[in-house]
Amino acid sequence: MGVTELPAGGPNALAVTLGLLGDEWNLWILRFALLGSRRYNDWLALGGISNSVLSSRLAVLTAGGMLERREYQQNPPRHEYSVTRKGQSIWPVLITMWSWEKQWAPNEIAPLPPLRHSTCGNDFTPILRCKECGEDVDVRSLDSRMGPSGDFSRSVPEATSRRRSTKSERRPEILAHTMELVGNRWSAAIIGAAFRGARRYGEFAEITGAPPAIVADRLKHLTEIGVMETRPLPDRPQWSEYRLTDKGTAYFPVVMCMISWGQRWFRSADGPDIVLHHKACGKRFEARLGCSACGEELRSSDIEAIDLTTSVHVPGSGWS
Repeated sequence: MGVTELPAGGPNALAVTLGLLGDEWNLWILRFALLGSRRYNDWLALGGISNSVLSSRLAVLTAGGMLERREYQQNPPRHEYSVTRKGQSIWPVLITMWSWEKQWAPNEIAPLPPLRHSTCGNDFTPILRCKECGEDVDVRSLDSRMGPSGDFSRSVPEATSRRRSTKSERRPEILAHTMELVGNRWSAAIIGAAFRGARRYGEFAEITGAPPAIVADRLKHLTEIGVMETRPLPDRPQWSEYRLTDKGTAYFPVVMCMISWGQRWFRSADGPDIVLHHKACGKRFEARLGCSACGEELRSSDIEAIDLTTSVHVPGSGWS
């Protein structure tokens, strides 16, 4: 599966990316697909997912070019799903989500295992870097402008496919706090606006185009989970502005990896949705990840998720 061309005037690469990755079950299926699950019953055997949800998500991931469906038996017909290059290259997004979740929203019941870089043998956190010059970057390191398809109305998924659990099925819960940020389309839009510099309620409403009640609700919720905080305005102490906390700012590598992945694989006919430049080198920015322990560039084949009894390689094709 190659690059998907998006029609002019429609949802842009960011909207498509959020639609695919802002769903817990999609991420759950991809996680186990990267670890070797191929057939329908492989996922069912893992437990918790219903037939209808599994069928619908496999169809979405196949249509999105992340999985490829192949018939392996004709009578009765049976199919298996292999991970495409597009699906394999999602690993930087999953790794940055995993690292952020482990550091900022630890799950005491089912804690995420640490990540280990097999090249140096150390546990690590991924460091966001510039592809062109290799320097570490943060939100202050980049210049950004909206591209021809970057209108916020085109950057928000038309609807979320996130499905809450019923009494008979659990939610996957592998990245529960991450889903609070990307699993709701308006939360994702508010976070994006904050990284663009929005501070006041009116700025969030203007940038996102969301109804006032939704803006107020999302700002309240993001404040409650510690991603944003309120501060009194210097000129109007009775009014407040909203700023990202350290927890919110730490989500920046996830956002950048999602943008890089989305714009690599989904291209709007009328141009990119966002154009990023690294201030230090002046080149167009594309995300890369480095190891916090040894400094070397990370490749998917060199990353392991470690638990008390075993180590599991995260398969993939690196950045190719």
